[in-house]
Amino acid sequence: MSENTPADRNQVMIEQFRANDGVVDAPFPVALVHHKGAKSGVERITPLAMQKVDDGFAVFAAKRGADDNPAWYYNLLAHPEVTVEVGTETYQARAHEARGVEYERIWNKQKTDYPTYAEYEQRTKRPSIPVIVLKRA
Repeated sequence: MSENTPADRNQVMIEQFRANDGVVDAPFPVALVHHKGAKSGVERITPLAMQKVDDGFAVFAAKRGADDNPAWYYNLLAHPEVTVEVGTETYQARAHEARGVEYERIWNKQKTDYPTYAEYEQRTKRPSIPVIVLKRA
């Protein structure tokens, strides 16, 4: 596998995650999020940077600072029931978009802990980078 496309990189990360009890070669913790395509309904698995929050996790639609949101973001809005793999645990969760105080708390922590996210925020023309919270179902 060449690892040149996002799909290739995702597949390598998924395989690494599963072979190493959820540990991957990334500068931040990663969860595997199983979700359905917004239009197609096709099951997909996406490795996403995550942050532990309350009784779940937050994931970030940064797309490396691109000016559009990643497809998985729309999938989670359309089909909020997901399966999450974190470490060696797999569980059902429900996604919601963080807003207001919840958003600020989570997003500011992510930028502090991983300054690359502040760079993504500066790079994008989007008004903000969406934060999705995945709470255990």
